[in-house]
Order: sequence, then structure tokens, then C-alpha cells
Amino acid sequence: MSDEPRTPDPEPTTPPEPTRAAEPEQTGIIDVHDTQAIPREPAPTHPVPATPQAPSGARSDDREDAWFDVFGGEHPADGAGVPVRADASWGSDRADALAEEAHRSAYAPPVADQAPISASAPAQTSGPVSHPVAGMAPGAEPAAEPDAATTQPSGTGGPGQPAYAGPVPPAPAGEQAAAAGGPMPPGVLLTDEPRPAGRRKGRGRMVAAVAGLCLLSGVVGGVAGQLAEDRINTGASTLPEPGPGATQRPPGSVASIAAKVLPSVVTIKVDAGSEGSATGSGFVIDSKGHVLTNNHVVEPGVGGDIEIVLSNGDTEKATIVGRDASYDLAVLKIERTGLTPLQLGPSDKVVVGDQVIAVGAPLGLDQTVTTGIVSALNRPVTPGDPGESSYINAIQTDAAINPGNSGGPLLDLNGKVIGVNSAIARVPGTSGATGGSIGLGFAIPSDQARRTADQLIATGKATHPVIGVKLDRTFVGDGARVIDEPNAVTAGGPAAKAGVKAGDVIIAFEGKRIRAADQLIVSIRARAVGDTVSLRIERDGQQLELRMTLEADPAS
Repeated sequence: MSDEPRTPDPEPTTPPEPTRAAEPEQTGIIDVHDTQAIPREPAPTHPVPATPQAPSGARSDDREDAWFDVFGGEHPADGAGVPVRADASWGSDRADALAEEAHRSAYAPPVADQAPISASAPAQTSGPVSHPVAGMAPGAEPAAEPDAATTQPSGTGGPGQPAYAGPVPPAPAGEQAAAAGGPMPPGVLLTDEPRPAGRRKGRGRMVAAVAGLCLLSGVVGGVAGQLAEDRINTGASTLPEPGPGATQRPPGSVASIAAKVLPSVVTIKVDAGSEGSATGSGFVIDSKGHVLTNNHVVEPGVGGDIEIVLSNGDTEKATIVGRDASYDLAVLKIERTGLTPLQLGPSDKVVVGDQVIAVGAPLGLDQTVTTGIVSALNRPVTPGDPGESSYINAIQTDAAINPGNSGGPLLDLNGKVIGVNSAIARVPGTSGATGGSIGLGFAIPSDQARRTADQLIATGKATHPVIGVKLDRTFVGDGARVIDEPNAVTAGGPAAKAGVKAGDVIIAFEGKRIRAADQLIVSIRARAVGDTVSLRIERDGQQLELRMTLEADPAS
């Protein structure tokens, strides 16, 4: 194509237009909105004679890769719908391309001898015209159409004249473009006319499909949300209501154990009239309505009223079946039957470090669950008034135990009762009204609680094993010293039969060292009547090993 400027003859009724200076033709790639100039030699400053020359699409060997080097990286290398390289053999450059003739028309240079086209008249071409974006890459947007009144399109025409928009690939062999001055094949015209309807149907269908899918998703989501809202707002909820003891937690977890045992734990309220009132805890031990608790919880209610509050809030009047101050245990009875009892486990299998769970009503807060570990075993504890001291070979725990926890169960991770919470340590100088948990709580071992509860239910009282000696509580040495008096050893008792004498110092019981008198009493009370035990005594600087069988205390 010649760079010589040409101006079409104006129509007779149109005043002649001023001649414009020659401008080099600007061409671009198929994507009109990203049109860039193809590198080329500078336009000559003097007219070029109309002599035969190479076709407009032809390129020299040293520049055959110029187009691809500039524009090739903007598109994938190959595949369906990808334009071929400018130096490749002629063929279809789109997966959904038109026929070969349409492509040739799309890539042909513009018609040079074309009548002027006004902004209101349709563009005229010398051949069939494909739609204005037929040569564009899939998904590309057409360039913004300039205002014919203020903008002159690039190319050789004046205002309102068509301009070429598209690449300049070489034509197929045998079908070269005409020389300068000859007729040119039809091309693609870019005018300021509105774009005809129906273009880019493939992309339109895709956009419509995506929009339809989004609309459908919104409708489905809205309907589902409305249904969920309607379901929640209905009077009869469809959500499952957990029943007593039901839980979704794994077996053996604290939550699972608590859910199972809480229905069997009760709150005990004692009204002592003028003596005041008290609150404690207890738990069901059989299906006949028996409840186990501490003696010091129910003792104020001996002459008053005792009520038991079940886990569901029901209140039942309770009566005392039996109580024992020495072991600090008591059994109550209510008329309600069919309650689920807790299972008593073996306390002799407990070791230091085992995890435990305490349940009760500390400070009147019923159905409270706390956790901890067994921090010590065989801890001698003697709570209570001097006249009615309890002797407990206790399990020590750091689970939070406060006033009101007394009588509640201490559980292992199998949900079995290994102790009955009974006492807490207090900081010296504090009283019961101000003291609370300091991480040292004590529970009666379950083995002792089982024997005592059976005896209280059967006879209303419990038996205490003894060896038949009187101990000197003023002794400050290591061990438990038998009073050096004539009647210090009960005649015919276990100790007398084994050879214990007044003044002997007992330094070990069942192989465990004894440091004080209370420790020896607690160790003996922890055994059952009829058990055979061993004592190590010290007499006149010598140690003796003695064996004896425990007997019941005649006074119990």
C-alpha cells in the first residue's frame, strides 16, 4: 500500500475539504482496544512514484519476525481460537472462525477509492463486509468509537472516512494484493456508526449463562435461608433436647462423666430451727432411695428437718437411717424409688496422680463439677470437735472442695466413686465462715464408705476395729506410745493376746511407719473387723514384730 495521501473527490453538493498532510498508516493487532503500531520504516517525506512494488502484506527476510516479536507474546502460542503467527502459512486463525473467504476479507487492506461516508450514512465497501469485530480475538472488547464531529480517525481519510483496523498478515500465495493504484480487495471498515445488533453471540451466550447461574444460586440460597428461618421460628423446635445423662462428648471425658453422674447427686438442706440451717451434698447409692453423705452435714438436723433436692429440682423429705461420727458418714432415706445409683469403685487401686472429679453443691451452688488429681494417699485427718473427732485415712486431692461439697462424690475417670468428700484444709487463723478451698481437700476412701454404709443400712450403726490399747497423746517422740499404766492394755484384747505391754512404742503398722497416735488410729479404722495385721514395737531399745486379729470395739 502506498503512503501517498489520497483524498476522495467530494460530492457535488459538499464544499471541497482542505487537503491534509500525509500521515503514515497506523495498523494494529486484532484486539482493537490494545491497538499498537507495527514497527516500520519512517514514512518518506516526498511522494513515492506509483511503480510496481511488493504487495502490501509482504515483508523482507530480515523483518519477517517483527510482527510476532512485538505482538506474539500477547496471545497463547497455539491452539483453537489462537491467531497464527504473521509469517505462518495462510489459514484459519480462530477455532470458531468464519470461512476462508471471510478471513481474507477481514485481513484485506481498506478500499482506497471509497466514497466519503457521513456519520449518518452506512459504510460502503467494494465487496462483502464482515461485521466490524470479525477479526477480533475471542473475548476482546472493541475500541471506543470516536466522535465524528471532533475526532478524525487514523489512516488516509478525512473526518468521517473509514479507517483500517486490524493486522496486516501476508496474503496467501497467488492471491497477492494489487499494486499501488490498482483495485484493492474488500476490507474491514471502522466507522462511527452504532454497532449492529447480534455481534459476538458466543460471548453473549456465555455471559447470559453465567448471569443465569448466579441468579439461580441467589434464588436457591434465599429460599434455603427462608426455610431455615421459618424452621427456627416455629413453635415446636426440631433441635434435639438433651435428656438427663445424655451427652455428645467422648466416653471418659469430664463432660461425659458429669452428664452421667449429675442426676444421681443431690443437695441436702438441713433446718435446725433456732440452731440455724446448713447445706451439704450427697449421692444415691441404691434404687431404694438411700443417700450417702457426711455425718457432720446431717447432725444439726437430728432434731430438725432434712430435705433432699434432686437434680431435676424435686424436693423430698428425708429421714436418718444411721450415722457414725468416727467415720463421718451417714445414710438418709427418701420415699422416691427407682433413682439411678452411683457405683462405688475400689479405693485401694487409686494411686497418686490419678485424675478425679468432685461433684456437689459448694456454697449452695448445686450441680457443681470440679476436677483435679489425687495429690496424696493415706493422709490421717481428724476433723470435728474434740469429743466427736472423725478418723479418716483420707484421699487428698487438689480438686476444688468448699463448704457445701461435704458428702458429695469424688469420682475417677470411669465415673465410679472412689471417695466421699469430707474436709478441707484451712490456712491457720481462718474459721469455717471465711475458709475456702486452698487446693487441699480430703475424701473418705470408698472401701471404708461401702462397709460403713452397709452396716448403717443393716443395723443403724457401724462397728470399729480396735487392738485394745490406750495411747499417750502427750508423747512427743516418733511413734504411738502405749500409756505406762496398769490398765493400758485391754485384757483379752488383740494387743494383749499378741504380747503388747504398757510403755511399748508402736513404730509401724503393716510395714508403714507410724509417727503419731492419730495416724495409728486412722490406719486401724481403715481396716475391717477380722483382718489380721502386723505391729512393730520398740521396747527397751529392741524392736519386736507382732501379729494380731482386729476385733470390734465393744462400745460401738
